Amino acid sequence: MYMTLKEETQNMGPPSSASSSSSSSSSSGVKAKVLDIPLHGIGFEFVEITPHKITGRLPVTEKCCQPFKVLHGGVSALIAESLASMGAHMASGFQRVAGVHLSIHHLKSAHLGDFVFAEAVPINIGKSLHVWEVCLWKIDPSNEENKTLLASSRVTLKVNMSVPENAKDAAMNLKKYAKL
Repeated sequence: MYMTLKEETQNMGPPSSASSSSSSSSSSGVKAKVLDIPLHGIGFEFVEITPHKITGRLPVTEKCCQPFKVLHGGVSALIAESLASMGAHMASGFQRVAGVHLSIHHLKSAHLGDFVFAEAVPINIGKSLHVWEVCLWKIDPSNEENKTLLASSRVTLKVNMSVPENAKDAAMNLKKYAKL
């Protein structure tokens, strides 16, 4: 189910600035940085990017933990809104989108050192509103089929808004890495 970081980078195409001598993890990190700086800052890596599904993974490190050494609920919300926004942006034909509602249920915890897998899929793609479901699971790296649901969220987004002149190139990097 999971591609290695090297396969992921090859399948999605490395950024033009990536050198051939860079490691596969740094190539993937560049892609995450190019697509979403806050997600990159916490170590999130994209796995699949399409207009109908966006997935990725996150190692639970101190950067994304609250003081009790478990995944911070705000990080789960950040992942949910970011992935849903990217998906809605692509599904709307790369029009501007804006989150109008986020609801998240935290069901279990992920501890420092765990791995989290996230998946965003559309529930409804309308002309002016999209609703996306984003689930986060704790995964066992030795057996990817073994996963526990951590959080379930719904994100409602206003779509098909005009893109301002100063952001006309906002979709450029997403188009570079998405499987359209």
